[in-house]
Amino acid sequence: MAEKALQLEVVTPERVVFKEKVDFVVAPGTEGSLGFLPGHVPLITSLEIGVVKYTKNGQQRKIAISGGFLEIKNDKIVILANTAERDDEIDVERAKAAKARAEQRLASRAPDIDLVRAELALKRALARLQAAGHE
Repeated sequence: MAEKALQLEVVTPERVVFKEKVDFVVAPGTEGSLGFLPGHVPLITSLEIGVVKYTKNGQQRKIAISGGFLEIKNDKIVILANTAERDDEIDVERAKAAKARAEQRLASRAPDIDLVRAELALKRALARLQAAGHE
């Protein structure tokens, strides 16, 4: 008898980032991390900037997202993300540069700096680095 699996789809306004059957999913919910196994009850929730982790055949992979929504129903998870990058797509040097720029802006405390925007940029850069394994 075959084991049950989850169908995971990660979609942005530009493209389908990921669409495969997986064994387990962890997503960054607005109230904390959410874990999903086959047979999970239906749920719709908002997501934070962070990393979606999934396991397939014993291997864990990651996708950096910058917020969005998740729906699970009938063993199918659809994540509608503002942006998303698989761990193998992330340009680590670019993410490190974005992190450094955001940290510099936050440290400067200049009156013309949009602190909320800088904090969000830092969170996105950190999520990309975490997904790529360069925390």
